[in-house]
Amino acid sequence: MADEKKPKGEPKPRAEKGAGDKAGKGGGKRGKSSDGGGREAAVVKSSAEIVAPRLLEKYKQTAIPALTKQFSYTNPMQVPRLQKIVVNMGLGAAVANPKIIDTAVEDLRAITAQKPVVTRAKKAIANFKLREGIPIGAMVTLRSSKMWEFLDRLVTLALPRTRDFKGISRKAFDGKGNYTLGLKEQIIFPEVDYDKIDAIKGLNISFVTTANTDEEGRALLQQLGMPFRAV
Repeated sequence: MADEKKPKGEPKPRAEKGAGDKAGKGGGKRGKSSDGGGREAAVVKSSAEIVAPRLLEKYKQTAIPALTKQFSYTNPMQVPRLQKIVVNMGLGAAVANPKIIDTAVEDLRAITAQKPVVTRAKKAIANFKLREGIPIGAMVTLRSSKMWEFLDRLVTLALPRTRDFKGISRKAFDGKGNYTLGLKEQIIFPEVDYDKIDAIKGLNISFVTTANTDEEGRALLQQLGMPFRAV
């Protein structure tokens, strides 16, 4: 009878089986998570390749060879490129009507697909009833893919919608290859809902490039589709 008794310290077979099953299930979950992460990364990479900006591809395939030939560059790093686009909307009327800032922010958000920054007065000017720190405009700085997509919409959709459009000025450069374009109406952008417009607002668009001269900057923007006037 004494031989048939089991030692108290001996683990039960059921407990061993449960522990094994739990470990197996845990291992299975870790393996599944790892595989899922790999598939997710592949999907993200594939999506990034599909939505590559059209003008960026045009710059790489067409503009770089054309600019290299035109200016006889010996190094690819010498070829000018677009660094950023700054869209600025100044609103002097905001001194008397502060609510116009809210609509300007919404217009810029629709036009650029990016949240604008509200600009404020840096000093007080009594003649204009301007106090330091009050909102007087909004601006957006675009880089990377949003910059290329905005430029594409500007040259293919917005500018041709301008009334009596005959091209843009060739002279609005700053001497260092950067160009500023002034627009009188924000409604030329199809993203703006015309029914919600409370006032016509003008805006300035600055193209910041790495060009050293105005001639190089003009050639770069022209290769990207900017419709400069002949004279």
